[in-house]
Amino acid sequence: MNKQQKIKSYDPSMIYANAGLFGLPFTTEESEVVLIPSPWEVTVSFRHGTAAGPKWMEKASCQVDLYDEDIKNAWHAGIAMEPISKYWIKKNKELRPLAEKCIAHIEKGGKPSDKKVAPLYKKINAASSELNAWMKKESAWLLKAGKLVGIVGGEHSVPYGFMQALGEKYPKYSILHIDAHADYREAYEGFEHSHASIQYNAGKLPQVERQVLLSIRDYSEQEANHIAASNGKIVAFPDRVLKRNAYEGKLWKQQCEEIIKPLGKDVYISFDIDALDPSLCPHTGTPVPGGLEFEQVFYLFEALIKSGKKIIGFDLCEVAPGPLYNGEWDAIVGARVLYRLSLMMAKSQGKI
Repeated sequence: MNKQQKIKSYDPSMIYANAGLFGLPFTTEESEVVLIPSPWEVTVSFRHGTAAGPKWMEKASCQVDLYDEDIKNAWHAGIAMEPISKYWIKKNKELRPLAEKCIAHIEKGGKPSDKKVAPLYKKINAASSELNAWMKKESAWLLKAGKLVGIVGGEHSVPYGFMQALGEKYPKYSILHIDAHADYREAYEGFEHSHASIQYNAGKLPQVERQVLLSIRDYSEQEANHIAASNGKIVAFPDRVLKRNAYEGKLWKQQCEEIIKPLGKDVYISFDIDALDPSLCPHTGTPVPGGLEFEQVFYLFEALIKSGKKIIGFDLCEVAPGPLYNGEWDAIVGARVLYRLSLMMAKSQGKI
């Protein structure tokens, strides 16, 4: 069957537990939105588990109802995820114990250049560069094929190669970074592509014209100074400021307008699940009190689209299973973020 025949025969009110992502019948070739999973958590600095995020969200996605109150027949656009790479699963398992030795060495006052750990850092940094090159290649050919692309992490370092690929298609674009953390640490704990360094690295890409940080609430003095010294390239909306504004009567609608204003016409959304209230993601690697509500985020995305801006890509990272509800709660939330964000991207580009 071709895509139109599948749409005609498919019942979106049924649950297809053994089907593809979200129970949809479409292949990656038939889907407007294609997601690339990255089961990588080598540099995580606190709790692990996010490497299993793509697998758990894929499983939970079959319980997501496809009806959307704002977009008629939204599922017709098609969303599919590429197979989870066995190579990167193996590589992650191989390197994570080495990274733990490096982190333990640093926590005891050691340096990455010490003979005891220098070979381990070299191996991990080389593998991170390999992952970036793979992600760039995978995403570039999908973009060339006219697909809308999203990255499913894994730790927050994984979308860097995709950001590079977007830079070859868009001369200039902005990043809306939604995260409890600023992620402007340079080679955090010695890892050149640490999960805590993604925005520092992204900021060096010549195509990235503006970085807007939303909901940050746990960041270092060095990162605060880096933001202040950016001459307006980095605009931060810390969670504390958002909350105080709300307490003093400023509507979320008004705050959304202020958040959107600095962004250019083409926007990449980098979404760490720990930006949300921790009750929605209790098992993420570095949870922080405070944060955003689910619909609060998507009200912002709707406002972004209404403003005429276009979502050119996204990542969703740091979703990790845990003991609550047999590990499924974080995946349940993550899968719904993934679905809505995919629809928002497709809507912003006229694909729905």
